[in-house]
Amino acid sequence: MSLVIALDGPSGSGKSTVGRHLARTHRLGYLDTGAMYRAAAWYCHHRGIDLMDADAVVAAVIELPLEMDLDPDSTRVVVGGTDVTDAIRTTEISTHVSKVATNLEVRAELKARQRAIIAREGTADGWSDGRGIVAEGRDITTVIAPDADVRILLVARTEARLARRALELHGTTDASAIEATRDQIVRRDADDSTVSEFRAAADGVVTLDSSHLSLEATLAAAERIVQEQSA
Repeated sequence: MSLVIALDGPSGSGKSTVGRHLARTHRLGYLDTGAMYRAAAWYCHHRGIDLMDADAVVAAVIELPLEMDLDPDSTRVVVGGTDVTDAIRTTEISTHVSKVATNLEVRAELKARQRAIIAREGTADGWSDGRGIVAEGRDITTVIAPDADVRILLVARTEARLARRALELHGTTDASAIEATRDQIVRRDADDSTVSEFRAAADGVVTLDSSHLSLEATLAAAERIVQEQSA
């Protein structure tokens, strides 16, 4: 029986960590939809397209030659044969990705691809051999997979999210690292909230607040939700 787990939440809330853990535990595919928007931004930038030219960006994304590795232990992202897994996580791409992610026609194109990937993982043709998938992003629980077996909104206080991302990117949580990270977290969430709702749980979506939880406690809480909702 196929299992679909949908995870939403703001930047730094722990979606990737929780999503990969659940995918490993249940032997599911793992889809980071945010990486798709980052790959689209990288592709446009790589081709010299002005990200403020909405029509040109849409045209590029429609032909975007994107491959997503659904293995939670790999999660490679390949564009036109080029491995961009690390390149799409640079500060430059992080700074500009919202210009692509808030383009409604781009969202429509990538949403269609996301739904197709989720549907394929419910069949023997999928990476998971039909076991299912964990998909995480901004509007998975409400728009992409509103009928998912499990729907979780991961949240955490802003300062907790800033500290986590600063540690991830800079290896420290000192004041300068926190401030260097603030734009990526606060501004991007503000930008993305204009096109998707990921700060309040929709009906049937369980909220998991990890502000004061250790990593182990957060993963355990997520697993309890999966067990309860998929029973």
